[in-house]
Amino acid sequence: MPVLFVGHGSPMNAVENNEFTETWQTLSGNISRPSAILSVSAHWFTDGERIQTAPRPRQVYDMYGFPQELYNVRFPATGKPELAEKVQKLVHTPVSADNSWGIDHGTWSVLCRMYPDADIPVVQLSVNRSASLQDQFELGRELLPLRDDGILILASGNIVHNLGMIDWDKQDGFGWADSFDGTVRDAVLSGNVQSIMNAASSGKDARRAVPTPDHFMPLLYALGASGGDKPVVFNDARTLGSLSMTGFVFG
Repeated sequence: MPVLFVGHGSPMNAVENNEFTETWQTLSGNISRPSAILSVSAHWFTDGERIQTAPRPRQVYDMYGFPQELYNVRFPATGKPELAEKVQKLVHTPVSADNSWGIDHGTWSVLCRMYPDADIPVVQLSVNRSASLQDQFELGRELLPLRDDGILILASGNIVHNLGMIDWDKQDGFGWADSFDGTVRDAVLSGNVQSIMNAASSGKDARRAVPTPDHFMPLLYALGASGGDKPVVFNDARTLGSLSMTGFVFG
C-alpha cells in the first residue's frame, strides 16, 4: 500500500465540492483497496504517543462555529484493535491505548470523500508533541511493514497552517505561503528529509508558515513510512492565504 500525506485544510472540505475534494475522491480509485487505515492526525496532539483501540471509535467534531451541515456529517467507521496492537509492537517507543478522543476531522473530513461508505476500519494515531521531527521520522520508518499487510497509512496535516492569518475571501495563498510550501515540496520530491526538518524551524518564512508544529509534524511520519519511495504531488495549491493543500502519494 502507498503512504499519503494530505493537506486537509478547512473542515468544510467535508461538505464542499472543489478541486481538492475531487482529487481526494479520485485518489481512492487509483490505489488498491486497503484492509484498514492508520491515520496520523494533526488534531490529536498529545504528550507521548497514543493510539485509539476501540472497536467502534466515536467521531469527534473538533471544530467550532461552522454551519450545521458540517456537524451533520457522519463517518461511522469501525476500528481495528488488532492493528492498534500491531503498531504498539512495531515501534520502539511506548504507545499508550487511549480512547478518550476518537476519529477527528483531520481524519474523517478526508476519508468521507475517499471512502464515503465508511466501510474500511480506521485506527487513529496521535502526533507526539514531545518528540523531535527526527524521532517522528524514525517512528514512521517503524510503521513501514504495515504497508505489506494492506494498511493504508494516512498522515493528515498542512505544510502551511496559520489560522491567525486566514483570509476567508482569498482563493490562493500569500506570497510567503507559496514560497515556504514550494521549498518544502521540492525537498520532499528530492528526498531531502533534513532540509524539510530545517525548513520547519529556521527556513525562510517558517515563523508564519509553521507557528505551531502540530500540522507540520504528520509529514515526518509519512516520510518515514514511505521508505524512500518516490512521491507524487497532488493538490499543489494554497488557499485562504495561509493554508497549504499540498499532498503526496508515496509508492
